[in-house]
Amino acid sequence: MRQQSGLGDLQDVALFVRVVEGRSFSAAARALKTTTSAVSKRVARLEERLGARLLERTTRSVMPTEAGAAFYSRAARILADVDEAENEIASLGGKPRGSLRVSAPVIFGEHHLAPILPAFLERCPEVRLDLSLSDQFVNLLEERFDVALRVGPLVDSSLVRVRVGTAAGLIVASPAYVARAGKPESPRDLSRHNCLRYSHLTAAREWRFRGPRGEVSVPVVGNVDVNHGGAMRELVLAGVGVARLPHFLVADAVEAGLLVTLLSEFCLPPVGIHLVHLSGAAPLPKVKAFVGAVGAALRERLRALGR
Repeated sequence: MRQQSGLGDLQDVALFVRVVEGRSFSAAARALKTTTSAVSKRVARLEERLGARLLERTTRSVMPTEAGAAFYSRAARILADVDEAENEIASLGGKPRGSLRVSAPVIFGEHHLAPILPAFLERCPEVRLDLSLSDQFVNLLEERFDVALRVGPLVDSSLVRVRVGTAAGLIVASPAYVARAGKPESPRDLSRHNCLRYSHLTAAREWRFRGPRGEVSVPVVGNVDVNHGGAMRELVLAGVGVARLPHFLVADAVEAGLLVTLLSEFCLPPVGIHLVHLSGAAPLPKVKAFVGAVGAALRERLRALGR
């Protein structure tokens, strides 16, 4: 019968995880300031206790066996949970610290969020930032994100939202596309055009405008649905069709004459830009610090850019 695990066992598990991630005993030994032989002995002790071979050793590297890969996957998650639990308990003292997972759209994250992060990290040196850029709307609870930056409509009413600005939209196409397909004179003319749509937004199937006679909504169709603003920008530049894109994504191409704006007399309703996080009795200091400092910096940056 296998013995109960204790603190020493958890330390052996952490050492095993280091070996797998570094793919060598020597890398783990250097990180932990111990000897390679000591690392090897403790991993062997872990294998003996579990009754399974976890690593395949070669002269050049160390690779997990099938059992080792399965054990690593679970062990790494458990160790991350322990680390996060310790950081959260420490954070109760009021000082921002620990791992902070943040999700943001790719282009906005690259051009507007990333430039202001160094100041936040300098202000909160004990925060370890994990920034994930994706145009998909992540589930903060299921995917274990602390904060997300959202450009567009917010559908989850359970999230705490902090508005940092708005994003004006433009209808754009390339000069080559307009020469080939003609220029729409009213929103309803879009029914005769190839309109590119965001695949992850149901609202993208219908574009709303404000014109001289009030609001008008028109259904749009096209031969491309895409979940990434940067990819849609490239498709429009290549003359594939018409797109509705945020000003910050296409302003440079319009200024350079690579894209032309369409239906300028009709306004697209601006969409909000928000920082969101899970609701609770009170946000952890690391979340509160990020939302406060980064939110203020984003507001200032967006005002300066005139967005």
